[in-house]
Amino acid sequence: MMEQNPLKYKELAAKAVQDKQLHKALGKMRDKVGRNAVKLYKELPTGAGSREAAKEVRRKIVDNLDVVLETLIESIRARGGHVHLAETDADAVEYCLAVAKRFEVRRVVKGKSMLSEEIRLNDALEAAGIETVETDLGEYIVQLKGEAPSHIIAPAIHYTREQVGELFAEKLGVPYTSDPPTLTAMARKALREKMLTADMGISGGNTACAETGHVTIVSNEGNIRMTSTMPRVHIVLLGIEKVAATLEDHDILLRMLTRAAAGQKISTYVSYVGGPRLDAEPDGPEEFHLVLVDNGRSRILADPDFREVLHCVRCGGCLNVCPVYMSIGGHSYGSPYCGPIGAVFTPLTRGINTCHHLCQGETLCGACKEVCPVDNDLPRMLSLLRSKLADGDRRWNVKPHSRIEKLIFGAWSVVMSHRGLYDALTALARAGQRLLPRRNGWIRHLPGPLGGWTRGRDFPPLAAKSFAQRWARRSTARRGE
Repeated sequence: MMEQNPLKYKELAAKAVQDKQLHKALGKMRDKVGRNAVKLYKELPTGAGSREAAKEVRRKIVDNLDVVLETLIESIRARGGHVHLAETDADAVEYCLAVAKRFEVRRVVKGKSMLSEEIRLNDALEAAGIETVETDLGEYIVQLKGEAPSHIIAPAIHYTREQVGELFAEKLGVPYTSDPPTLTAMARKALREKMLTADMGISGGNTACAETGHVTIVSNEGNIRMTSTMPRVHIVLLGIEKVAATLEDHDILLRMLTRAAAGQKISTYVSYVGGPRLDAEPDGPEEFHLVLVDNGRSRILADPDFREVLHCVRCGGCLNVCPVYMSIGGHSYGSPYCGPIGAVFTPLTRGINTCHHLCQGETLCGACKEVCPVDNDLPRMLSLLRSKLADGDRRWNVKPHSRIEKLIFGAWSVVMSHRGLYDALTALARAGQRLLPRRNGWIRHLPGPLGGWTRGRDFPPLAAKSFAQRWARRSTARRGE
């Protein structure tokens, strides 16, 4: 599996911005889904207030998460299911391996699960000698390639059909084709055997309903239903925050999720799981296990400034409109969670200093907040993370990222607060820029640490007169008239 490392953000992003095929593929996602989500929100009965309604539902759930989780656990166990609360990623992996060992599992089939990527479950299963097969078509493609998913919803969005055809020819030993239906049929044939002979199924979950004791899984492929019903045991991995208190809450969130994720009023398949099969049922697992994973989420829950990030329903909507994600793709983030949501969530769970590039790389344009189905204020949280990097924070064990940078911005703040000083330095810069190399009137290279601005583009020179000077002259001329 591709190693993911947030510290390689700048290196990977620099390569990705040159990838025209990546930009073309992501542009299609943006045009098809990203710009359509807000329109679909307004078609709901609550109209323009749909996002606010969903936000309020998530706020109440997260603020009362202990009670909601306790109710969910009781409801699942009442239906004959097993529930395990994993405090860490290692705890979650250990539990899954223990269940696999008890059932003498040799092959696992998986539905798409970003949480399994977060805890690196596939690597652990393979290390234990258990064949692990992704059944989501996009996940299957990146697994064959040895890569990580590049999008929360569309894992292989960065591949063309021609590239998939070449991959299948190499890995599956089939004739090359770029015809999508034929490629899909090839994958179906290869995966069907795996599903029919698997001992265990593992999937993620989109949300759970505490009141009814079921987990909801949405998809546009039928693979998850086969993963959850055919093997002898089914394990669902779920973050502790992805739960609804009541069926009414669940309905609101499901409607918003499908619109934001894929521009659909409802997904092709909506599956409800929550326990082993009953005596009268023809299919389903002998045992059902729900693994509720914390892995740093409780720490976020305890911080009122960042608790809002737990409202996220993992729709991927913010990725589809983010200008940064559209330029660098998902792999540049070095984390299963990419885009604006990943730039907040990953530093909070893996270390703000360690993952500082992620929150510093976003533009704060606000597009993510405008499309978010639960109105998450990600720009606010990104700004707060940057503040902690600048000043340090004992509560989050953050050390100041660069004292020199802090001094520079502190000095800039002083300059901006004193008009005379600002005008004097501007005049000095205007005179000094004459010494810099030009191309077609634009500056080709800026000196020192400012050189990053001109590494990939030319920079406009300071105007002979500032806007304030021109405005003052215009106002004076008008008064003279």
